[in-house]
Amino acid sequence: MRWSQAHIPTLRDDPAEAEAASHRLLLRAGYVRQLTAGHYSLLPLAVRVRTKIIAIVRDEMDRIGAQEMLLPALHPAEPWRRSGRWELMGQEMFRLRDRRDAELALGMTHEEIFATVARELNSYRQLPQQWYQFQTKFRDEPRPKGGLLRTREFTMKDAYSFDLDRAGLDVSFEAYHGAYTRIFERLGLPVLAVEASSGTMGGAGSTEFMCPAAAGEDLVVHSPSCGYAANIERATAVLDTVEDGPGPPAPEPFDTPGVRTIEDLARDHDAPADRQIKTLVYVLDGRLTLVLLRGDHPLNEQKLVDATGAADPRAAAPDEIRAALGALPGSLGAVGVTDLPVIADEALRGRRAMFTGANRDDVHLRGVDVERDIEVGAWADLREVAEGEPCPRCAEPLRITRTIEVGHIFKLGDRYARALGAEVLDPEGKRVPITMGSYGIGIERALAAIVEVHHDDRGIIWPTAVAPYQVTVVVAQSNDDPTVAAGDTLYRELLAAGIETIIDDRPERAGVKFRDAELTGIPYRLTVGKRGLAEGTVEITSRSTTETQKVPLAEAVPHLHTLLP
Repeated sequence: MRWSQAHIPTLRDDPAEAEAASHRLLLRAGYVRQLTAGHYSLLPLAVRVRTKIIAIVRDEMDRIGAQEMLLPALHPAEPWRRSGRWELMGQEMFRLRDRRDAELALGMTHEEIFATVARELNSYRQLPQQWYQFQTKFRDEPRPKGGLLRTREFTMKDAYSFDLDRAGLDVSFEAYHGAYTRIFERLGLPVLAVEASSGTMGGAGSTEFMCPAAAGEDLVVHSPSCGYAANIERATAVLDTVEDGPGPPAPEPFDTPGVRTIEDLARDHDAPADRQIKTLVYVLDGRLTLVLLRGDHPLNEQKLVDATGAADPRAAAPDEIRAALGALPGSLGAVGVTDLPVIADEALRGRRAMFTGANRDDVHLRGVDVERDIEVGAWADLREVAEGEPCPRCAEPLRITRTIEVGHIFKLGDRYARALGAEVLDPEGKRVPITMGSYGIGIERALAAIVEVHHDDRGIIWPTAVAPYQVTVVVAQSNDDPTVAAGDTLYRELLAAGIETIIDDRPERAGVKFRDAELTGIPYRLTVGKRGLAEGTVEITSRSTTETQKVPLAEAVPHLHTLLP
């Protein structure tokens, strides 16, 4: 490819709307252009990178025996209703009606549709099966941001395993775990494999592959000492043992005028935060629910969702709280509440002599014994872990790292098979639902994550395996015929040697060409100039190290061969 004929619309300045490094650089380097919020056009360089990412993913999928399919992106409502996710997915699902007024949706994911295809399986002898696809997904993100990191339309490699039982699923899950580890290594992405919430996917467990990056939206809690790692939505930590005194025989009310926060009560009434019961009020699937935590512990809302199975959680409004409890936030508590469900964090189990609101404005209670005075309907791990708390495995201080989720694998179990009627005959001739797994990688998100990890102040630094071109030949003096001829000869020799090459033959200053070569991130720059040719040499510059070597003209192509994998 000749740069003069290519569409590579580089920008001199950073786009004002771009905050993440990958967003800024992919725009500046001419890889993407935004159509509207969350929707991007991939330009020629980006398509080349995307194709290489897909090739690596496809190679590793084929390596574990997975078979590629392509299923529709437009789905009827019926299979989603059968699985229960038509309502569960909420507003993130794009919904529409066709000319016959049939309800349809753009696929957010394909568990239901793959399970529908799997209904043609009829015997355990046909299992296991591993199926995958590269398909466009649509999610009506309320706040798309970060360029390709969070979009409304994207490509996903989603794979699905079909086994007879849980033991078979475990084998499939480990095969995908290994494949994902190899994929991300080949893409140049450092990842942490972490315990994760399954969210609306359901199932017995899941693992996320998280890439540490400043632009990440997820927090991973991990211990460098023992390797423990979990998404903050699943992470746990060891709490210090608390010895409470016996307290009074019943809670005692006391006036707390002007007290509205945990900090107010601690400061003004000698009630340390770790001895307070924080009462939050949530509406879970339409039902008001009290959520109790220790005063110094924040709630992780995903833990609440996982513990309750709520499809539609939200914090209650002040008027709803006043109508139900008779007070506003700041004076709320669960003592004496019998008509609302109460879920409490495990850190409150067995606690005595605690402080909480009295459900009267400006009044609190002291001497509360949680299990004596509160009708707790369910106990769960609800609190969010803090950095420095002891690891649940090795007791060393935990660290919290900001990350990008680049892959997620799920043990779905038989939820979708039961709902969609995907059954086989087992060895005893009994019909049983197939046991499924689901395994996803966002292709464009992986592309952006690579840029987040591999860049400097000059631009992108692509790993060679995914670079749009391996070499750019820069003709330093495009108005000098011998230099142009030498550059063109090297370009043709590189192509003949199987090296992916673009030649910058534009009538621009050498400095402009060098800047664009650095910005676009092509791994090696071969510079052909009048001075070097007079010496019989050319220059080879590594984008990753910025080191430049002078190489004899005749040795340039063989030398580049030694540098490329």
